[in-house]
Amino acid sequence: MKKLMIVLSLVSMMVLGAVYSYAYGPGHSPRGKGGPCWESSETSKASALTPEQRTKFQELRQKFVDETAKLRGALLTKKLELQSLWTNPKAEAKAIVDKEKELRDLQNQMRDKGLQFKLEARQFLTPEQIAGFGPGCGMGPGSGRGQMRGRGMGPGQGPCF
Repeated sequence: MKKLMIVLSLVSMMVLGAVYSYAYGPGHSPRGKGGPCWESSETSKASALTPEQRTKFQELRQKFVDETAKLRGALLTKKLELQSLWTNPKAEAKAIVDKEKELRDLQNQMRDKGLQFKLEARQFLTPEQIAGFGPGCGMGPGSGRGQMRGRGMGPGQGPCF
């Protein structure tokens, strides 16, 4: 009975998280709607993206979202499992440590995917645009959007293209 309740709560949390994230739609972030984060910074007009670059970045972003969908779901599940272990007074320390390691491994995989995305996106930029590719882009505390705000890359976080 307890196991069934845990499974049902995990499934309902995943469904609610998906509904929440899709309710806002693409492009909502602390930086607001729109394209790359360096466009709003104090860079020259030469760093603005061309329509062709925008199209390529949108395609690349959609590819990133599609490729990381399962990973983001696994991250959410592990986070909920870890939270369940922390709130269970009978949970063993080893179980918490193991779950924490699993979560860290998934977060590292997500960071690797984000890095790969940024490296692919960088190929479309001119040298002037690359020079404007500052520290405001990418991962960091609270820099993303989605239901898993905070450090690292959760769903929809990370690459800012």
